[in-house]
Amino acid sequence: MATNDGKKIAFLFPGQGSQFLGMTKGFRDLDPQCGELMALAEKASGLPLTTLCDEGPMEELTRTLHLQPAMTAANLICHRALVKAGVKADYCCGHSLGEYGALCAAGVLSVEDTLRLVTERGRLMEREAAAHPGAMRAVVKLEIEAVEEVIAQVRGGVLCVANHNSAQQIVISGEEGPVEEAARLVADRGGKAIPLKVSGPWHSELIGGAVADFAAAMARIDFRAPAVPILFNVTAATETDPAAIREIMARQISSRVRWFETVQRLMAEDVRVFIEVGPKNVLTGLLKKIIPDEYAHLALQVDSPETLEACLAEIAGG
Repeated sequence: MATNDGKKIAFLFPGQGSQFLGMTKGFRDLDPQCGELMALAEKASGLPLTTLCDEGPMEELTRTLHLQPAMTAANLICHRALVKAGVKADYCCGHSLGEYGALCAAGVLSVEDTLRLVTERGRLMEREAAAHPGAMRAVVKLEIEAVEEVIAQVRGGVLCVANHNSAQQIVISGEEGPVEEAARLVADRGGKAIPLKVSGPWHSELIGGAVADFAAAMARIDFRAPAVPILFNVTAATETDPAAIREIMARQISSRVRWFETVQRLMAEDVRVFIEVGPKNVLTGLLKKIIPDEYAHLALQVDSPETLEACLAEIAGG
């Protein structure tokens, strides 16, 4: 099924932070194939993902080691339901962890290999965060140039832009001292730096020790050329060579998520239908901040049979 006038569709897969207890249960209760996908995720990860997703406790679900395969399984279940309903993507992308949903949806990785990789990614990131603790803050009301100037002013220690989410929502990551100093400088410039409840300084060099080990894990996995174009976090550009994709995904762990640029690129490609494929609507919220009112588009989200039905109705009428 396509939109009634052939508009381009992008699938956007969310990352850590969008989880909730009971996510995808509606799909799993209705469709045995969705239940089978969760069972496959449990086997690939070696973790009790159904219990964690449905019963928690939330503290255990949110643990990076558990959350990465749980969230990825949830994204893939939502994707399966969307594809089964006849919706096809012209582009795929994902925010941080969500990029693995995009890789699977675009045919670069099998479901099993996707889930094995995110389980190992979670293990390595948890290991590095324990060895190199830090903090993250969301900076609002300042644009990227101002935030980069603040970072340049902080002397010593690890500090960087982790996520460029929208024009005026930028996440910084690093050692606690430099992050706190940056927050004070942000306030001096009229911005605000909001502490984030995270278990590690993601997308910073503090967890760079995971990169080589993760690259070694990926070397054992079969990567294929994408059947659907993917825009990557690290480059905000497409890539078709499987070896280059491996290298990009190894770097992604400790590199900036260029989400603002990614959405701008989708707009430049005349994508008019954006579907968040996975729990909650974090990415849909960011779209509202990025896409100007005059750019005609639909921003939709699918994480349950009800939201799928609403999405299909919007596409049919859109």
